[in-house]
Amino acid sequence: MISSQIQKLNSTKPLSSLLPKPSVLSHANPSSIPIYKQQNFPKRQANSSIRAAFGNAKAVSAPSTTQTAVKVKATVTVKVTVGGIFSNIALTQPFDELTDVFGKTFLLELVSSQLDPNSGSEKETIKAYAHKASQEDDEVKYETKFTVPAGFGEVGAVLVENQHHKEIFLKDIVLEGFPNGPVNVECDSWAHSKYDDSTKRIFFSNKSYLPSETPDGLKRLRKQELEILRGNGQEERKLHERIYDYDTYNDLGFPDISSKLARPVLGGKEHPYPRRCRTGRPRSRKDPSSESKSIINYVPRDEAFSEVKGLTFSAKALKSVLNALLPSIESVFSDPKLGFPYFNAIDSLFDEGVALPKPKNPGFFRTVLPRLVKTFREGGDELLLFDTPEMMDRDKFSWFRDEEFSRQTLAGLNPFSIQLVTEWPLTSRLDPEIYGPPESMITTELVDKEIGGIMTVEEAMKQKRLFVLDHHDLYLPYVNKVRELEGTTLYGSRTLFFLTENGSLRPLAIELTRPPSGDKPQWKQVFTPSCFDATACWLWRLAKAHVCAHDSGYHQLVIHWLRTHCCTEPYIIAANRQLSAMHPINRLLRPHFRYTMEINALARESLINAAGIIENTFSPGKYSMEISSVAYDKLWRFDTEALPADLIRRGMAVEDPTAEHGLKLTIEDYPFANDGLILWDAIKDWVGDYVNHYYPEARMVESDDELQAWWTEVRTKGHEDKKDEPWWPVLKTQEDLVQVLTTIIWVTAGHHAAVNFGQYMYGGYFPNKPTIARTNMPTESPADEEWNLFLKKPELSLLKCFPTQIQATTVMAVLNVLSSHSPDEEYIGEKTEPSWEENQVIKAAFERFTGRLKELEGIIDQRNTDFNLKNRTGAGVVPYELLKPFSAPGVTGKGVPNSISI
Repeated sequence: MISSQIQKLNSTKPLSSLLPKPSVLSHANPSSIPIYKQQNFPKRQANSSIRAAFGNAKAVSAPSTTQTAVKVKATVTVKVTVGGIFSNIALTQPFDELTDVFGKTFLLELVSSQLDPNSGSEKETIKAYAHKASQEDDEVKYETKFTVPAGFGEVGAVLVENQHHKEIFLKDIVLEGFPNGPVNVECDSWAHSKYDDSTKRIFFSNKSYLPSETPDGLKRLRKQELEILRGNGQEERKLHERIYDYDTYNDLGFPDISSKLARPVLGGKEHPYPRRCRTGRPRSRKDPSSESKSIINYVPRDEAFSEVKGLTFSAKALKSVLNALLPSIESVFSDPKLGFPYFNAIDSLFDEGVALPKPKNPGFFRTVLPRLVKTFREGGDELLLFDTPEMMDRDKFSWFRDEEFSRQTLAGLNPFSIQLVTEWPLTSRLDPEIYGPPESMITTELVDKEIGGIMTVEEAMKQKRLFVLDHHDLYLPYVNKVRELEGTTLYGSRTLFFLTENGSLRPLAIELTRPPSGDKPQWKQVFTPSCFDATACWLWRLAKAHVCAHDSGYHQLVIHWLRTHCCTEPYIIAANRQLSAMHPINRLLRPHFRYTMEINALARESLINAAGIIENTFSPGKYSMEISSVAYDKLWRFDTEALPADLIRRGMAVEDPTAEHGLKLTIEDYPFANDGLILWDAIKDWVGDYVNHYYPEARMVESDDELQAWWTEVRTKGHEDKKDEPWWPVLKTQEDLVQVLTTIIWVTAGHHAAVNFGQYMYGGYFPNKPTIARTNMPTESPADEEWNLFLKKPELSLLKCFPTQIQATTVMAVLNVLSSHSPDEEYIGEKTEPSWEENQVIKAAFERFTGRLKELEGIIDQRNTDFNLKNRTGAGVVPYELLKPFSAPGVTGKGVPNSISI
């Protein structure tokens, strides 16, 4: 346990040796910083072993109280934006430069944590203007000096008024000169111009307080800051604002442009869905239930760091792909319906590339997208040349093999869908009056034959050897609707697998189903692998293409978008509305929420919107988001988003107190689960150490008003359509809180990394993971000419089923960017937050967490060299590294960022 490690350190070294080294946030000599005495803090029961190691000390530096007046130097660090120091520099720049010259850039006010003992009111703030002092690279320093009178008390906050006409991004404020060390104030926030809003910004020091422990001098400001962040729920939001509120997904369609582009509102009784951030835009003229469109989607200002150099490298690249590259691609392919004529034409995307028309801005693509777009002759056109995905580079034909098809359900792009067969025969739960007979055509006799006499179905069920990829009931209600769209088709599908003796899966059968349509009865057919019948062999390959397209849609719409991006946004909104910036849980979660709302807003603009990337390139077309809503309604529940619970729900594990991680995996060689459980446990231990430090008693969890308000709002507003579900956890104990926080951090870090950063590796060569199946199985209507084409040239039938040239290149370009780590990526366990750095107990716990993650790196490396693990090693097999915590920039197929930042 962490307590024993801390006690060992405490008994062998002086505390000064454990203190943080000076950094940009701390300029004091650590050895000169005294230790808190216990009586300086609210009295608590020290029943936590962590707390026992350092008493109740919470910060490195002692309170900045003074017995005599002292001179204090304030240094404000400002990050340079793309346009210069100021955001969106325009005609006001000369005035702002004059403001700097006269030394009135910022008005700073120091706020005492104490009330005036005589009047019982807040003490007068100490004011001074900061002036520009220096600039180095992308940081500008502003300085000023204060005279802090005797008895002023500890500085708990700084008020900032930006005197410029434009906003400025503040990194931090450091107050030096107190006898007991500096006061550090982490900002990482935009300071609006006083001409946009006269309200002064409030920045609290890095010390964390539960609501009940808030110093009296800060209570009003703590409440005021939260009120500002909540807003009034009215009016259209302005770009400089930092207001967090809820709305439905009523902005995905364009009804004012065309009725064909109208989309249903997601969120509400008819289409349950999580809530997004409210923008307050006017309603559509033709559909009052929908929001009108805008060039820019509002997100609270601190969620959109797009103008700070380097902070959103990947987001910039994605915007460039969506807004500039894709139109260029569309101009190249004159026929949007044209598929690839032969497989060599697909290979040419990696060998020869696609010549793009020369952009108006020469070198634009090469600057923003150097991995994708290159110049192939001096002064010539740009060349779209795709990197060869690692999977294709290792084994060009692996996508063709059934073994790889099966392996990827455990160690591929979507390891969240495979589940144990627990009922036989397989049966649909849909209404048979509408969708036809519910019984599957995958019969006992067929499975017995495919297993080859090794065992009976009954024995296979008993030994937990049958698994299924089930995309039947979710898709079947949309089959007829999708088939009315041009250039796509759909089936309900089931794919059955058998667990072999060596721990790998072998596919047994694929069932494709079309419900009754008009005067046509239900159609369903089962396809099986075949080595001896050419027709059956090619039909099997076509059936696999359909299943891969189904799984691509389910992965992108449900596993990826819904369960990570979409369901996380309410946690972020509620945290900013209800948890003060000085709340320790806010500071724990903040790294895991960075940039997510901006990425989600971008998705609503170009990816999941009407006629966006998803609708144009995935099988469900315009019904894609509606299907995502059905999945949320029928399948999503918070308590099973935790990795152990998810594995148990799918029958992939059972609880076993004697087993590692407390679980026994149904398939021992399940790379995603094996690596994921180590990461889950590491996160849970770190969160446990953190929570137990701030909440040594259960009653403190239940009595924390801000914490309870946050969790209540997550349920009742953020996930309003599921607010009455009985499975929502209740925060009564430390264990309850640890489970909730661990689940959220797992979803934003481990879950998202596992399903995001392998997208180009597995989908970059699209025959392996096509996003769309465009043609029906030739056996559905064997009298059609498609059947004759299939018999004459089955390869061409498969190519016609695959995405068109424009669909494929579009998806490949988007997946390449989505799979890429930016140079400034923040990986889990890599960077300590300033507030954690100032707290020795939390700092020690975080260092232990980092150590666990480094151990995980070594464990994964070792597992990927063990040839007994067939699902992660072998000739031409891509090793499973998606949950390795750290990574270099680029498309690496590994690395777990803190947050959903791309």
